[in-house]
Amino acid sequence: MTAPSDARPRGTRLPRLARRRQLLAAAQEVFVAQGYHAAAMDEIAERAGVSKPVLYQHFPGKLELYLALLEQHSEALVDKQREALESTDDNRQRVTASFRAYFDFVAGEGEAFRLVFESDLRNVAAVREKTEQTLQRCAELISDVIRQDTSISDEEAHLLSIGLVGMAETSARYWLSNFGTIPQEAAEQLIARLAWRGISGWDLTRS
Repeated sequence: MTAPSDARPRGTRLPRLARRRQLLAAAQEVFVAQGYHAAAMDEIAERAGVSKPVLYQHFPGKLELYLALLEQHSEALVDKQREALESTDDNRQRVTASFRAYFDFVAGEGEAFRLVFESDLRNVAAVREKTEQTLQRCAELISDVIRQDTSISDEEAHLLSIGLVGMAETSARYWLSNFGTIPQEAAEQLIARLAWRGISGWDLTRS
């Protein structure tokens, strides 16, 4: 159990949405620290400073709580990717912005990326479906840009986008695990340069 000093004080009444955000924040701390299987609803309630009945009023079980967090952070990653691609019409800068979105996501406060990329619950269909859907949605955003600005086929564009998303995820997670050896911006530029050298090999309608 979490030490009492780590728990939030009880007794404060919050609007429903504010309470939900509080519960999700507490659950994220516990899930990231312990993984899904070792996490306990008792500890999440204690961390949030509420009773278990209050927690169950918002989330009927641990899986529903985990899925709500997964949905929240999956949407955040997709939004980051969309914003990156829409931030400029210059394709080279788009590549850099796209990789920056992944690096920013894994470097984000609370290590939310672990819920999306390192879940110990991948054998559960709903979790596996959501994580795969997140990968596909990010890839589709990139694929749309590639199709618009090159002459390659839809299938080729999608395959390239899957490769770029995989490169972004793997390199960003590796960078974080070796945090401090390379500054974030330098790491982003390094991987973006590698990707751009490959993508720019196709005839582009815009530079």
